[in-house]
Amino acid sequence: MGFTVDAAGNCLIGDVRLVVEGGHQGLCAWSLDGVDSGGSIDGLASHRAVGAPHAAGAVGRAHPNGVVAIDHVVVTSPDPARTVDALQAVGLEPRRTRDHGTMRQIFFRLGPVILELVGPPAPDGDGPARFWGIAFTVTDLDATARYLGDRLGTVKDAVQPGRRIASLRNEAGLAVPIAFMS
Repeated sequence: MGFTVDAAGNCLIGDVRLVVEGGHQGLCAWSLDGVDSGGSIDGLASHRAVGAPHAAGAVGRAHPNGVVAIDHVVVTSPDPARTVDALQAVGLEPRRTRDHGTMRQIFFRLGPVILELVGPPAPDGDGPARFWGIAFTVTDLDATARYLGDRLGTVKDAVQPGRRIASLRNEAGLAVPIAFMS
């Protein structure tokens, strides 16, 4: 999909290092700087970040698809209030809540990246929270669309004023829903 990944599976995006590992389906864990979670935050495999991403030998910031940063990571929960409590217990504070029909969105600032927690306004089950998707910021969304061709859906206005977004089609074959934003 146009990401630069080194032989060890490191992909540096802005100040965030993604580790691409074979055999895993989807986003499986995260490391948060300064957060000691005990290994899990409401079911999200979580580790304390150690060192800067550059120290791990991650590759440079230029990606052929135009990606320069991670805009946000999406987590789903059948009980967003419970997940918010778990995130607050490790020092993360919600910044904004938005109700959109049958979905509630709760936003957290994680350094340069935003966490978007989505779920129903009222609890709808007792399963754990889970990682769902990721949105990347690109330098030129039209250039990204040309690069990805038919693998990318229609470019449209994003919720954020003045920004646009397009999602990879399911046919792209990735286990993680991915969007690209201007």
